[in-house]
Amino acid sequence: MIADVLADAGERMDRAVEAAKEDFATVRTGRANPQLFQKVLVDYYGTPTPLAQLASINNPEARTLIVTPYDKSALKAIEQAIRDLPNLGANPTNDGNIVRVTMPELTEERRKEYVKLVRSKGEDAKVHVRGIRRKSKDDIDALKGEVGEDELARAEKELDALTRAHVDGIDEALKRKEAELLEV
Repeated sequence: MIADVLADAGERMDRAVEAAKEDFATVRTGRANPQLFQKVLVDYYGTPTPLAQLASINNPEARTLIVTPYDKSALKAIEQAIRDLPNLGANPTNDGNIVRVTMPELTEERRKEYVKLVRSKGEDAKVHVRGIRRKSKDDIDALKGEVGEDELARAEKELDALTRAHVDGIDEALKRKEAELLEV
């Protein structure tokens, strides 16, 4: 029973760390990266649809992305969705076949804003991991009458180690992203 609780907590924490890394990838650095558009939803015939399902995204140059829609009728909607993206500052242009997105050069001030944004996302991820720990701790405490005190203490230590490892994983990803953002 304790092993099940710990295994479930580990899986959920792993997913939280992966979600944090994906979130970090959506914050732009000096280079244009197709992952920036990972969470873009395009209004496609009244349905919010992920951009990756509507178009291919290529990176021909350091600061340019080319979005080639599979359905040319979605061109205007794709262009509008990219233009409405917060924290991007990109200026998409549409030539009738593709959407060309040119990223502006990052200023020092903008880089610092992005570092703050990434730190905030990292803190949110850590809070989520700690929430998983709290729920798992409650689940372990609920087993008090069924298992011995020593097993409960051991499970709690394992849960703390698991939480610490996942928080460290988020911190490591955060450091890498900060270094990437501050690199000129």
